[in-house]
Amino acid sequence: MDRVDALVIGAGVVGLAVGAELARHGRETVVVEAESGIGQGVSSRNSEVIHAGIYYAAGSAKARLCVRGKELLYAFCAGHGVPHRRCGKLIVATGPEQHAALASLAQRAAAAGVPLEPMTARQAQALEPELHCTAALFSPTSGIVDSHALMLALQGELESAGGALALRSRVKAASFTAGGPPVVQLATPEGEFELAAGCVVNAAGLHAPLLARSFAGVPASAVPDAHFAKGSYFALTARPPFSRLIYPVPVDAWLGVHVTLDLAGQVRFGPDHEWLEITEPGQIDYAVQARRAEGFAEAIRRYWPGLPDDALVPAYSGVRPKIHGPGQPAPDFRIDGPAAHGVAGLVNLFGVESPGLTSSLALAEEVRALLD
Repeated sequence: MDRVDALVIGAGVVGLAVGAELARHGRETVVVEAESGIGQGVSSRNSEVIHAGIYYAAGSAKARLCVRGKELLYAFCAGHGVPHRRCGKLIVATGPEQHAALASLAQRAAAAGVPLEPMTARQAQALEPELHCTAALFSPTSGIVDSHALMLALQGELESAGGALALRSRVKAASFTAGGPPVVQLATPEGEFELAAGCVVNAAGLHAPLLARSFAGVPASAVPDAHFAKGSYFALTARPPFSRLIYPVPVDAWLGVHVTLDLAGQVRFGPDHEWLEITEPGQIDYAVQARRAEGFAEAIRRYWPGLPDDALVPAYSGVRPKIHGPGQPAPDFRIDGPAAHGVAGLVNLFGVESPGLTSSLALAEEVRALLD
């Protein structure tokens, strides 16, 4: 049976970052991916925003890893020619009743060391003349990134450090026994085979909880239930009205229908939030329903009254890998090493939704530290 030092399951942005990090630090590393290309899941269906670290509870992994990850990501993009832009973001209140929520956000950001600049409506409108608001916060360290170019650069880092990427390689099962190495059963176009690994990192995104439940030797009590929340995006057919990201005041763990930009300056709105009554990722329907445009338009006109009629067209959707259900408080990232589940040589990554892309390089550092 062949053996590698590290096997990473999932070639999304987090899996590739973890693989590159482990390979750079001397581990013979293979990243396996069930699909025929990298980043075919959550990583290709997000807003491509580099988050500043504003929204997350002080001391949480999300707060810590977002701030650290943002610094690492900007440096990585600059050093590897990954297209990105530090465009900044305005978080806007559209009525006085939301000003207290802005103040609370400002306090949370200050606790995390994230710069935010309070603005009056006039100051915000000086930056974005078509914006309607009654007050705002400006985040100068928020930005956007070409997520696919980022993943290609991470794949290059993995391979230049001696690691390998194996596409169309689906994990069917894995066993973890005391005194022996983890053994992973893989299905590939060439057939099925087993691979022993010094350690296994489950970075399978939407599939991570279901996959972990199939691991022999992992307690069922250590694996959260999987939940799925769909977010749709609409594109704007009219002239782009904004040059910065525009976000409403968040509601619970949802950041609201916001303005995102691509690197060409084109505008998208989204995502909205729709809980899916499904039990596994294979049941996801990614089609964007045109009828949802009405709800989008209502939300958008609160901060952009000038939205033309019939200017929204369905773009794409993504699904968040939730580990909580409707009405439950949003949990932190779960980076479960042996101390969490009692199994040597395994790290499970659960609930890595936003700000997962921003945090990816910091998550990779965290995983390496657990394995070291």
